[in-house]
Amino acid sequence: MLNNKKTIVIYSSKSGFTKKYAQWLVEELHCDLKEASSVSASDLDAYDTIIYGGGLYAIGLNGVKLITKNFDLLKGKKLVVYAVGATPVREETTEEVRKANIPTEQLDHIAFFYLRGGFDYSKLTLIDKFLMSLLKIKLKKAKDPTTDQKGMLASYDHPMDFTKKKYIEPLLQYISK
Repeated sequence: MLNNKKTIVIYSSKSGFTKKYAQWLVEELHCDLKEASSVSASDLDAYDTIIYGGGLYAIGLNGVKLITKNFDLLKGKKLVVYAVGATPVREETTEEVRKANIPTEQLDHIAFFYLRGGFDYSKLTLIDKFLMSLLKIKLKKAKDPTTDQKGMLASYDHPMDFTKKKYIEPLLQYISK
């Protein structure tokens, strides 16, 4: 794609998977890249297209409020949000995450994509490790665990990275419209 300085990719990444996708997007779009912690809503005024990526924690999308809380300031811009999680990409999962994180009145104005990331327990903060330990206990107690639950349990001991550059293709196609 052509040099696109009117586009910015913003990300919030705790374990690196969301950042990896952000960097791949910037490689393809030749646009600006910023970590969400260093961006304010007023910084976004200079951009026509804003792409925000965050990791999923339970069903919550880390940092998405930068977009949703400032929606009125961002109206008229092309808004894209992508979530990165360990769960395989499924239409019902994508829709559930989308509706849980994007307010109803904004759903038609923010394009949403779910990209498969991974899980690396060793990269988590102390608080996140504690919370994930609680999930591990719950998963171990499951009487008839699903394939996803079994995979999640295995990932505590063996980090998993499911990221693939090709997963950004639908997002890139949307941006190029």
